[in-house]
Amino acid sequence: MAKNLSGYQQKVIKDYYKNIDKIALAKLGELVGSIYLAETQKKKDILWGQVEASLKQLKIQPAIIENIMKKRDAVILAKNLNDWAK
Repeated sequence: MAKNLSGYQQKVIKDYYKNIDKIALAKLGELVGSIYLAETQKKKDILWGQVEASLKQLKIQPAIIENIMKKRDAVILAKNLNDWAK
């Protein structure tokens, strides 16, 4: 399938995977904001599920993921996110 891609497309894909960690951190930042703004518990549950998936994608230590998911506190997530972005 890669043979069917133009040089530009191959470069875009390469750059995407090169920056996947930065993209995942940005996504987590957006999720923090969405959690703050979520009006229903159902919506928050969905967003926290996405947070957990993003944390696993970033290969965050399981103990940290467990702690964040146990507390489900957007402030704690935001503080950790700030540390990881440095």
